[in-house]
Parts: sequence; C-alpha cells; structure tokens
Amino acid sequence: MDREVKKLKEEIEREREKGVAAMVACYQGFDPAAYLQYNYMPPRADFDRQDSIVPWKLGCLHRAFTEGDVGGEVLVDVGSGPTLYQVLSACEVFDTVFLTDFLEVNRQELRRWLQGEGKGYSSLDWTPYLQHVCKLEGRSPSAWTEKAARLRSVVSDILPIDVHLPRPLPLDSQLPTAGADCLVSCFCLESVSPDLASFTRALGHIRGLLRPGGHLLLIGALGESYYMGGPGVRIPVVPLDEAQVCASVRASGYTLVRLEVYTLPQGMKVGVDDVTGVFFVKARKP
Repeated sequence: MDREVKKLKEEIEREREKGVAAMVACYQGFDPAAYLQYNYMPPRADFDRQDSIVPWKLGCLHRAFTEGDVGGEVLVDVGSGPTLYQVLSACEVFDTVFLTDFLEVNRQELRRWLQGEGKGYSSLDWTPYLQHVCKLEGRSPSAWTEKAARLRSVVSDILPIDVHLPRPLPLDSQLPTAGADCLVSCFCLESVSPDLASFTRALGHIRGLLRPGGHLLLIGALGESYYMGGPGVRIPVVPLDEAQVCASVRASGYTLVRLEVYTLPQGMKVGVDDVTGVFFVKARKP
C-alpha cells in the first residue's frame, strides 16, 4: 500500500510539473508594452470615471497602507510584472521595497523606469497614476515628482522570482532572515498557476517570505480563464470565485482580514480577457 501511495504522489507531482512547464511556455511571447496598453490605459485606467478598474485598485491599496496596521521596514512585491501602480502608496510607508518577476522582459521594463530620466524610457507614462495617488493622500497632484523620486529611492532591487518553488527568491537576495513586513501581489498567482491547487500552493510558498505578524495584500482576477499577454499570446488563468480565494488564503496559513470585490461593468470589458471581477484581500500571517 505504501508503494502505491508513493507512486500516486509521484504521478501527481509529475503532472504538477508538466502543468507549471506549460504555463512557463505560455509566457515566452509575453509583451510588456502590449500588456500595459491593454490594461493600463483608458477605459480601465480612466481617473475621471468612478467605475474604472485602476482607480478602484489604487483606492484599495491606499486604504490598506493608511489604516495604521500595515507597516515596517521591508515590502516585497510578488510578481510585479511591468507595473508600478501597486507600490505607489507603499513607498510612503516602507523604506525598502523589492520588486520581483519571473520574466526578464518585465524586470527590464521596471529597470528602465527606475533608472530613466526624461520621456520615452518607459512603455507607459505613470504620471497620471502618481498624480492620482497623491490626490488620494491629500496632496497636490503636482507632488507626483516627489513621489516618483521617493519610489526610486526605496526600491532596493528587482529580483527574479518563481512562486512555484518552496523558496521563491534567490538565496542571495537581501531579504531579512525574519522575512518581509508586508507582501503585495497583484494579478500574479492565478495567472501563473495551472490549477486551483497550484494557486493555493503558491500562496503557501510566498508565505515563507513574510515575517510572523506581517500582512499580505492580494489583488487578482475573478472568473477569468485567459488574458492576452501580447498580440496572439493567449495566457490561461485559474478561474476563481470569492469562496475559493478565501479558502485558499486560509488554507495557506493566513488570517483573512478583509475581502473586497469589484464587478466589471460592460464598459471595462475590452476584449483582452474574460475577467468578470477583481478581488482585494488583506490578510495577516499569524
């Protein structure tokens, strides 16, 4: 019987590895510039519309970082992709921020903005995002240059990451031994996992990057089975519902603090995915 159980576990592990390898293959054609155009321009990033998806996400993150219980020295953004919006509020709270992504093309995109001067160094103009978050913080939109400088000053490194490994970050990363004080992860885990079990397992893996008492801020897609990562690049996604998200968070050893849900209006359905909603989770590692 033990031999049969062992054989079954080995078969399951082989299937899991095949699924992860298939996901990696899907990302070979990922185009950061196209992805940014698909998802981070109007109507999805229309700061004059109250039902626009990007302002909703920025509002969730702003509230989380200004409630007073999320803080410390070090924040890790898990699976940054080619985006920066997810750390615009965080950079005022944390003095050290690590950006991470599996793909070198995304890490290059982030480096271009962080090291850039003038215009044309980034595939997306992040100025409207910086201005919007300044307004959320009660500051003048003209303070966006100060916020940009602050973000550039606190980003310590841009690291490769693999959430399917028990140790997702390189061993020589400068993450404190005790772990980060906060993790942020937006549209990463469900987009790189072949199934719900892998999504839950990845949540458990990144939990190891977090110190006891630290917080996880998680944003992701609901009801999405695919998104376009570039022209002709169709990437599968684990279709999640609210109950599955909450169950996976708890099963991975976090204490769920809050779940918020955004339902996509028709005007946000622009043909680059089949997402029906977005979730925001605030959780804590006991």
